[in-house]
Amino acid sequence: TCGVGSFSFGSGNAAQLVRLPLHLLGSLATRLIPRSPRRWVFGCAIGVGEGALALWRHADAAGHRTVWLVASDREAADAAALGIRPVPKATLRGFWETARARVVVVTHGAGDVNRYATAGAFLVQLWHGIPLKRIGLDSPVTARAPRGIPGLGRFLTFAYRRTQSRIRLLPAASHLVRGRLESAFGLADSRVPVTGEPRTDVLLVGEPAARRERARALIEDVVGDLGERPVVLYAPTWRDGEADSGVPTAGEWAGILAALERADAVLLIRSHPLGAGDYTPPGGTDRVRSLGADLLAEATPILPGIDLLVTDYSSLVFDTALIPVPVVFFAPDEADYSRTRGFYGAYRDVATDVATQWEDVCAQIVTVLTDAAEAERRRDRARALSARVHAFRDGRSAERVYGAIVAANGGKP
Repeated sequence: TCGVGSFSFGSGNAAQLVRLPLHLLGSLATRLIPRSPRRWVFGCAIGVGEGALALWRHADAAGHRTVWLVASDREAADAAALGIRPVPKATLRGFWETARARVVVVTHGAGDVNRYATAGAFLVQLWHGIPLKRIGLDSPVTARAPRGIPGLGRFLTFAYRRTQSRIRLLPAASHLVRGRLESAFGLADSRVPVTGEPRTDVLLVGEPAARRERARALIEDVVGDLGERPVVLYAPTWRDGEADSGVPTAGEWAGILAALERADAVLLIRSHPLGAGDYTPPGGTDRVRSLGADLLAEATPILPGIDLLVTDYSSLVFDTALIPVPVVFFAPDEADYSRTRGFYGAYRDVATDVATQWEDVCAQIVTVLTDAAEAERRRDRARALSARVHAFRDGRSAERVYGAIVAANGGKP
């Protein structure tokens, strides 16, 4: 259960500077290549999933020519299994498919598809969660530059703003979230409609019992049998390539295992795919199991199957509020993270009973899982949070986004 820090804004920005000539050539080429209104391309940094998959189903059903831009053989196989045509994005064909498509759908950034061929497309940025931590233009780390080049940070900020200005539609979960996204991406409110998030539709379709059964089956496909035991998901957020500050010591692992025994629970560890930290407990135990991105690309579909979320600043807290799931907030580096990254509003407006050490986390886990009144109190808190950030809870957000794209391109929704 080990995450490897594989990316930071500094290294990512340096790589983009090296590729600047390719960006310029791609921009010139897309001026000459005609885009077809029938063609839609999709991509997602984590694989075939997120809101892009929910939206693809509507586009495919409506008869658009759709392809999915993939980065690996695994993604290609996942796409083919769903009946989606996969195309390797870092190839000439990937460039051509992106350059020919009228609608380009991404969830993280232009690199989800062929990044050199997005100029001139109707670019739909679905994003991948309601931001609690500051992102984009609102975050000081976004334009972090390699040291030693005066003025480079200002240039990177200008380039980022210019790149994001290509976004034609960025759906928001609510008017509160809309303001954050407009600020983070530098977009006018006309480009940020309140439609709900397509990625959360999976949390709202069908009866709660059926959703839970389906989610537990997905979890067990990866981690093995759970029986009737409650499931705790620990999901720390990304720290820009730095090690997770919440990695337990040997002594803390002993306390965690004791708490899991008392609550007869299973702990799933989902370190951020771009994070770093060794979460391997000492000795053998089936109480702690890995659920990393290498094993399960997308976490959203399994959320109805968990009984408690432990997290710090992750947008999962907003996703699980739709279900709702009790939350234990664990923020051992709150002051430092607030200084270097920052939050929308005050962190404590969202997070309550914040733990800073695993000892407190363990105590809260046992209390929530053994005290029905405390569990319901935290579910009520989650419902109140959901009412603040989600304008829609009907499972039809992808449908609304599809209609908005079609209407913006001159068709009937």
